[in-house]
Amino acid sequence: MTSSFRKHRARRERGVAMVEFMIVLPLILFLMFAITEIGRVMIRYNALTKSLQDGARHAAAYALLGTSGSVFVDGALDSEIRNLVVFGDAQGGTDPLLEGFTTGQVEITVPQPGWVRVEANYPYVPAMGSSLPSFGFGSSPTLSFDLSASVSMRAL
Repeated sequence: MTSSFRKHRARRERGVAMVEFMIVLPLILFLMFAITEIGRVMIRYNALTKSLQDGARHAAAYALLGTSGSVFVDGALDSEIRNLVVFGDAQGGTDPLLEGFTTGQVEITVPQPGWVRVEANYPYVPAMGSSLPSFGFGSSPTLSFDLSASVSMRAL
């Protein structure tokens, strides 16, 4: 092969590489976004379960009535637990640990004698928003969903 033939062939293949890159680029971008979004979900879920553990630990420490084995959560303790789960402080606060998380989304129950359960539903909204554009094809698909978690502990 002559060198001019090789140069001509290399010039033709340079355009093919660009076309291949443009075909693969959307897939690469989608995978990068998906991995980032999965990481965000895991971070939020981990923060939610950690705060529920703190609330359940607080409830387990203060909800037991003497040696009777019965658990009682009064209004003040209920408020402390909810504040601890949402704000990270039993006295309350202004900035929740998770954006959009409120004390109304926390539930405290006594599933069986001597036990306390703290559960919450956190409305997760992806980084790109709560729905995809429909581009005129029906309704927009919703991307938001609830992260649900619960922690049960035996009262001390």
